[in-house]
Amino acid sequence: MIREVDIDEISDGRRYRSQDMVKIGCADCSGCSECCRKVDDTIILDPYDIYELTRGLGAGFDELLTQGSIPAIVLGMADGLLLPHLNIDKEIGACRFLNKDGRCGIHNFRPGFCRLYPLGRIYENGGFSYFLQVYECPYPNKTKVKIRKWLGIENLPAYESFVLEWHDILAAARKETAAITSESETAKYMTAFLKRFYQDPYDPSQSFYDQFNRRKSSLDQ
Repeated sequence: MIREVDIDEISDGRRYRSQDMVKIGCADCSGCSECCRKVDDTIILDPYDIYELTRGLGAGFDELLTQGSIPAIVLGMADGLLLPHLNIDKEIGACRFLNKDGRCGIHNFRPGFCRLYPLGRIYENGGFSYFLQVYECPYPNKTKVKIRKWLGIENLPAYESFVLEWHDILAAARKETAAITSESETAKYMTAFLKRFYQDPYDPSQSFYDQFNRRKSSLDQ
């Protein structure tokens, strides 16, 4: 999600890499689930998130959109594109995966946005770095944790390469839709984009990155 903010006003002014230590440790969120209760529709999902969710929940993309009284995901506009978001349980005003004990029900395969919090990413000079959002997490007396460990993502270099590529793909897609003058053609483009990167099933037994790269390379064909 594009945010028009002054990074110096919301951060400690530093840029971090995955090997850096940052004061974000919160004792496994013991007694706190605040970050799961103020998400609204902000947890936008990327293709890796969908790969992990479909593998972890044993359900395809269309099933995640339709199954149950509160489906796992919903579609919504974000920065000019139609993208999937984690769904909200409006009765409790929280992520629909927050269980009755105040714990994440999909913690082992939670989305990248959730893994990142309270960190953010800033894209500049053809790459990205992490920054600490100092006003986000209310948990007191935080301890230092290495970002790599905090994210807990296997093969982090491949994941970070994907994150950067996906950022560029989204930027190109936004530019493409902005140039289309017909509403029907815009809808057609968004539907095709959603199908290519999300709706067409990923094989959970195969590498996500190989599958993503094949879909990405087909954009140029």
